[in-house]
Amino acid sequence: MIKMDALRALYESLGLRDPQTYVQSGNVIFKTGKRDLVALGKGIETAIERTFGFRPDVVNRTLPELREAIAGNPFAARSGIEPNRLLVTFLTSELGKEVRSKLLAIQTDPEEMHIRRQEVYIYYPNGMARPKFSWAAVERSLKISGTGRNWNTLRRLVEIAERLE
Repeated sequence: MIKMDALRALYESLGLRDPQTYVQSGNVIFKTGKRDLVALGKGIETAIERTFGFRPDVVNRTLPELREAIAGNPFAARSGIEPNRLLVTFLTSELGKEVRSKLLAIQTDPEEMHIRRQEVYIYYPNGMARPKFSWAAVERSLKISGTGRNWNTLRRLVEIAERLE
């Protein structure tokens, strides 16, 4: 576990401006003029590995991409959806045709899954504590990776990013 003040300092050392963190889960919102988000992520991964001794997957999204993820919510029109039970997993890369087909073939009931671009939306009607559908198992078996945020966290990250704009 990395302390968020240390993580903010690391981001600043990389020339990323105004880094702000949200909760103790590695959420960092920052400003940058860099356009190659994949290369930026690899640089952050390397810096974390050098500084803290492990290499996490870093998933970067721009504010417009986060807004698109919110706008693309396949559950938006459905009543009764509890935001703390809706998880959006941001993938490190787009799914290939074969992996996408395998993912869509997985039985997720009672959870419900939708794929949109580089995001996977999963609704856990019974909560996330003991789901029948395990995203971690999917990552291991299909060799895909990403990072999930519940709907409340995603909305909060957008609010913070909008203040930085």
